Amino acid sequence: MGSPGADGGPGRVPDFFIVGHAKSGTTALYEMLRGHPEIFMPELKEPWFFASDMRPRFQPPRAGALPQTLEEYRMLFADARAGQRVGEASSSYLWSRTAAERIAAVQPGARIIAILREPASFLRSLHQQLLVNHHESEKDFGKALALDDERREGRHIPSHSYWPQALIYSDRVRYVEQLRRYHAAFPREQVLVLIYDDFRADNEATVRRVLRFLDVADDWPVQLVEAHRTNRHVRSRHLNELMRIVNQGRGPVSGALKAAIQRATTREQRERWLYPIKRRVMYRDPETPDDELMTELRRRFKPEVVAASEYLERDLVTLWGYDRLG
Repeated sequence: MGSPGADGGPGRVPDFFIVGHAKSGTTALYEMLRGHPEIFMPELKEPWFFASDMRPRFQPPRAGALPQTLEEYRMLFADARAGQRVGEASSSYLWSRTAAERIAAVQPGARIIAILREPASFLRSLHQQLLVNHHESEKDFGKALALDDERREGRHIPSHSYWPQALIYSDRVRYVEQLRRYHAAFPREQVLVLIYDDFRADNEATVRRVLRFLDVADDWPVQLVEAHRTNRHVRSRHLNELMRIVNQGRGPVSGALKAAIQRATTREQRERWLYPIKRRVMYRDPETPDDELMTELRRRFKPEVVAASEYLERDLVTLWGYDRLG
């Protein structure tokens, strides 16, 4: 990966960055902003370019090629029209240790947008998503979190996980540490911190706040996108693993099966019929949260929530129910 350098050459460097977190409305915000006529965001939602400490081990399956050089990165924005605000959204940037500094080096005037979610529910939602995405292999949420220390040492990481850092759950909720990195690299007026609960409660008001932050027209008719989707729960780890192998099509049998399916169906047919059937067979509605485990996690993360409340001068302790833990 090349080092970001001075502005120059074809393409553009973004004016703003949605830096995360995942499972906190970042995709919905990306979709709503990219429909604004004064904003350009590329089809590749998560370039990960500035998170040099979190590059994937290998090319993610069914993903667009990630830019490796600044020139490749800039070309993601080459279709932006003159006068448009250019942005991107990579959920790894908030917990990356390098992204803030690297973004500032190439675009010191960038606007930064972060979204924070209550830690326990965020991590539970993230765990379910990582199972669906074939990152995670441990179905039990509590057991997955207990592996954090070992995974920092490179152990108990599934061989097919192309982003090992994603599996170290507790690193994701060090909110004050993460925000300090951006406030050290940018003036505070260039960093907007949103709270997931506000976004869920009123998509439109939150988006208009972002539009004002980006200095674009905020009276544009916002096309609302659901900010929270119910997570799917993997029915069978073994079936999920089999589907991962078929999706990647890397072996002779799985490759032949994948090719046969693609020959026999059009993309529209697969999206309309095959993929919905696969989702019904593979996944079910999420299980009811384990109240004892969720309470244990909230007690564990309460110091971080208290610190974030003080840092942001907003009472997240009460908002997220951490004052009722007993």
